[in-house]
Parts: sequence; C-alpha cells; structure tokens
Amino acid sequence: MTIHSEHPFVPADRDKDAFRRLRGRLPAPVTSVAAGAGRDRVGLTVSSVLLADGEPARIELLVDPDSDLGESLDVGSRAAASVLQPGDDYLAEVFAGLAPAPGGMFTVGRWTDSAWGPRLEDRSWCGFTVDETTEIGWSLRVTGTVHEVGVESSTGTAHARGRFHDLG
Repeated sequence: MTIHSEHPFVPADRDKDAFRRLRGRLPAPVTSVAAGAGRDRVGLTVSSVLLADGEPARIELLVDPDSDLGESLDVGSRAAASVLQPGDDYLAEVFAGLAPAPGGMFTVGRWTDSAWGPRLEDRSWCGFTVDETTEIGWSLRVTGTVHEVGVESSTGTAHARGRFHDLG
C-alpha cells in the first residue's frame, strides 16, 4: 500500500473548470435563507448575496432553482436571510445539503419565526418580500425588497477556496 499526500480523486488544476476556480477565489458571504412556517419551512445556504442600500433597500440572491427554497420563492413570497457567523460551518453544510441533520435542517441552530420566515437567533438578518425571479446561468436570481433588518454585534463568515473564514 502506498500513501500519497494528495487526494486521489481531485482532478488536476488543468482539468478543473476555470470559471469555478475564478469564482472560488472571490470571498463570498455565508447566509442561510429560509422561508415558510411549521412543517413547510425550507432553507438553503446562500453565498451569492447582494444588498443594495436605498429607499427601499433591496436584496439579490442567486439560488439553486431545483432546491426546495428555489422552488418555493415566487413573487410576493416572504423570506429571511440570516448572516452566519464563525462557528456556523456545520449549519452552513447542513443547509447546503452536504451534511446530515437527523430530525431536519431546522434542528441545527436556534431558529425563531418572524413575519418573513424562520431566522437564526442572535444573528444579523433581514426580512424581505420577493419582487422578481429570473433564471441566470444555472441559477435563479431572486430580487426582493427588504422590510426589516436586525443587526447583532457578531461578525460574519466568508467562504473562499472551499473553506470558511472568520471576518472578525
């Protein structure tokens, strides 16, 4: 048996998609976006997030159109985006569908219901109404109007090159 220092199934850099490699070098915020109530709650880890200040403030997200969240967000829908903080790595993996959560994804973390949908307690967040959805590339662009904002003292976390980074 031979032990190698590299992963045997990771393709060589020359075989990887150049656009994905470029995107992976841009740090992205890590949020959990959730909608619905009770047994109809859905959520997804979302890193493609843009907040635009103004009257009214706006939010833009890129989500997987085949995800439960993507399928649930129609014009007029309400949702909440919670900013993940250091230590929320496992929660991010669960909501991305990459880690198990016996009992369901909303058993990970402390959630509270808001008028906009489930949000994480003690995390900065915003509640919004969906104004428009448009397919862009392989994603669904969700544009919404922000109606409520909560800001906590904790810093956020970012994702770059396959790892989470503390922004504090």
